[in-house]
Amino acid sequence: MIDSSAVLAVFSVYIAGVVIPGPNFVAVAHKAVSSTRTEALAVVAGIVLVSLFWATCAILGVGIVFAAFPWMALVVKIAGAAYLMWFGFRLIMKARASESGMAQAGVSGGLCKAFVQGFATNITNPKSVAFFAAIFASATPAHMSPVTFAAMLAMVAVVATTWYGFVALVLSHGGIASAYRGYRAWIDRVCGGLIVALGIRQLLTR
Repeated sequence: MIDSSAVLAVFSVYIAGVVIPGPNFVAVAHKAVSSTRTEALAVVAGIVLVSLFWATCAILGVGIVFAAFPWMALVVKIAGAAYLMWFGFRLIMKARASESGMAQAGVSGGLCKAFVQGFATNITNPKSVAFFAAIFASATPAHMSPVTFAAMLAMVAVVATTWYGFVALVLSHGGIASAYRGYRAWIDRVCGGLIVALGIRQLLTR
């Protein structure tokens, strides 16, 4: 039997965590305005898959592992922050290239590459690691039935797909994408700066 109170408790925690803008949101938003709608949804698929992975780890006790071996949490934190800063600087450099006419506009990277981008953004996202290892894990009961476990994972999949899918569909609208092309260099610079700032913030946060 599903423990509905436990699922609702985790739902209230997770929906608050997923809606707060972070690297995942920026990655989906940027892909939506700069590429095709299907590629933006592929980024979403990569993010959702990793969310399910982190949720499973949290329910199974990854927070306990990180508490017992703090160096593991530190390694994940540093690696994730480094990836975010690299990704952000890459967007900034692309913005410079587009201003100088060196970048090709509207080049599709393919669905596989978009999926990997979403996967990599979330798997190295310190915000996701911290959220699932601490807050999400604390909201789950110590013991639960397999059906409750499955219900929690289904909830994570539905919430993440709905929110990030909504962002992808809205921002990939023709009018918004067209406006992006007119201000591409500035938007890429802002998105890159935000991601770099998020990486630095996560690196400096205790």
